[in-house]
Amino acid sequence: MPKERLDNNGSAVEEAVVYIDAAADPGVFQPGPGYTKGSPKKKVWIDLDNSPHVPFFLPIIEELERHGIEILVTARDTYQVCELLKFFKLQCKVVGRHYGKNKALKVAGNCMRALQLAPLAAAARPDLGVSHGSRAQVLLCRALGIPTVMMHDYEFTTKTGFIEPDWTFMPEVIPATVMTRKAERVLKYPGLKEDVYVPRFKPDPSILQELGIRAAELVITLRPPANEAHYHNPESDQLFAATLRFLGEKEGVRMVTLPRSARQAWELRKGWPDLIASGRIILPQAAVDGLNLIWFSDLVISGGGTMNREAAALGAPVYSIFRGKIGAVDQYLAKHGRLVLIESVADVERKIKLKRWNRPALPDCRNRPALEMIVRNILAILEVGKSTASMQAKAAA
Repeated sequence: MPKERLDNNGSAVEEAVVYIDAAADPGVFQPGPGYTKGSPKKKVWIDLDNSPHVPFFLPIIEELERHGIEILVTARDTYQVCELLKFFKLQCKVVGRHYGKNKALKVAGNCMRALQLAPLAAAARPDLGVSHGSRAQVLLCRALGIPTVMMHDYEFTTKTGFIEPDWTFMPEVIPATVMTRKAERVLKYPGLKEDVYVPRFKPDPSILQELGIRAAELVITLRPPANEAHYHNPESDQLFAATLRFLGEKEGVRMVTLPRSARQAWELRKGWPDLIASGRIILPQAAVDGLNLIWFSDLVISGGGTMNREAAALGAPVYSIFRGKIGAVDQYLAKHGRLVLIESVADVERKIKLKRWNRPALPDCRNRPALEMIVRNILAILEVGKSTASMQAKAAA
């Protein structure tokens, strides 16, 4: 049953505490190859550390369950994680929160969260911990002797040093040595992280009506910069403001803006009240399906990474106002014309093309190899242990 916890303002909010267990629902549990009735089930603990991880891990969870793996899911209360858990009906244990952009508080927050997760992990005793950047999970698993997989798709995140994971998964365009000192423990997958879940996407045009957007209007999805991230560059904020000024002068433009936090929403309302009052800036009142919004937008402009790459994966026109160090994935997308980098205020008017996207009738839903590769490698680590999997890593490097 759900229970209540207190949010940062002291208000009571509902917290999901039910764990995902494939065997508990015969309609979900479909054993895959290698599973035999009565054999002990392996258990994988997945920790959702940020908003993009919710849709990313959904197909991974389903595939692992199909292969007879028991799944334990935890999440951190940061940005829209809790809203997306409800949107996708994913039940899990929510533990810990975001501690802001101060580096000392980030370190203390990770240590605190590791302690908060300790009773759960010690009781569950998973065979493997998997995340897309959860330092708290890696720290705790190291203390408990639980092997870990950490995924990355941006090489300029802060390195974890002595608490490196046992295995690192990343897109093949990122050099193996940039994220870890153990290059032999790096396993790569083709394409983008977003290729894992984009093939599942089904368009729903009702989103435009729900947002009050008319058919004749040009729809632009905006995502502000992640100004609490350690890699944030204030130039991104300047480009975001320049973008709002540029678009706010155009007739027939609706800017669906997705703030990352309540504070960002407050800053938008304070800084751009006229554009919000006129309806040119739309702030959705609840979590929306990001892929669906992108699909029915004419272009996307974002100060982060995931929404840009989701647009690129769908083939939508996309512009990045991110001014931190440009990672290998975004460099690859820009080189191949799938992403436009906005590098100055002058670029806002010079490079952004305000025109309708001639989208296909349906998105490309063909399966992409990223999901299969990630799941296969997790299963290999669970099945054969570190020694044989290490040989596989060396062969793939």
